Amino acid sequence: MFTGLIEEIGEVKDVERTGTGMLLTVGSRVVLEDTRIGDSISIDGACQTVTDIGSDCFTVFASKVTCSVTTLGDFKAGRRVNLERALTASSRLGGHMVQGHVDGKGRIRRVTNDENGLEIEIHVDGRELRYIVERGSVSVDGVSLTVVSLARDSFTVYIIPETIVKTTLSEKAVGAAVNIETDILAKYVEKILRSGDDSIDADRRLKNKLIEEGFA
Repeated sequence: MFTGLIEEIGEVKDVERTGTGMLLTVGSRVVLEDTRIGDSISIDGACQTVTDIGSDCFTVFASKVTCSVTTLGDFKAGRRVNLERALTASSRLGGHMVQGHVDGKGRIRRVTNDENGLEIEIHVDGRELRYIVERGSVSVDGVSLTVVSLARDSFTVYIIPETIVKTTLSEKAVGAAVNIETDILAKYVEKILRSGDDSIDADRRLKNKLIEEGFA
């Protein structure tokens, strides 16, 4: 589990493609502190397991599925990426609960700069958009952001100067693909409401029966 508060911008050092995925080596400094093999690190919002650690880098194996669902499959040496270590029990939750399970890829439709930051409009398909609400939270390339507005097939976020400095979002041009993870709470609520139909009817029938028998 992550917060969506990026700890460091790393750089892809090497990409070794295999038949089942790829080995990805990322240069870093901050996220190497107290990290061990088997730990989880979010790379542009995708939770990956550390398989090897060097003095200034770490390596993960991205499966074929991960490469197809996320932008990791397009990574090349030299790419800058957002990095965050998994939460610990004593961590402050300053962003929102991010799993690192990317729902899909969005695409930058518009970037508007102003004196205070920049506004980014991101196109997504209906599957992701159904779980996105105005003033709600969304993870874009692993960054926890607040949704400013919604359109028929896109949503808009605003990037403040602090986020511009600490993440790669300001480097994204129109047309660039980004990893999108929607708020897990929305998915749970939808599932509960859908699966709860039968139980609600059963509860109503039970109450009616008790009333008929004089117990309620």
